[in-house]
Amino acid sequence: MTTGTNRIMDEFAKLMTDAAGAAQGVRKEIETAFNAQAERWLNGMDVVKREEFEAVREMAIKARDEAEALQVRVAALEAQLAAKAK
Repeated sequence: MTTGTNRIMDEFAKLMTDAAGAAQGVRKEIETAFNAQAERWLNGMDVVKREEFEAVREMAIKARDEAEALQVRVAALEAQLAAKAK
């Protein structure tokens, strides 16, 4: 009788292991499908990626800093011209 019970338990354990493996496989497929759909949805909305945003942001900061430096130089040159004109 003990071998019969052990055999049933072994079969049950195998069944549970197979079911867990199948569930994990289904979960991975669902995640993959969801990620693909989310990516298609975001691409359709013209949403920029974080890396692209940061790159453009850095370029804008650099351009603003350069423009401010040029404004200071122009103001200094205008002051020199005004002083020479007097």
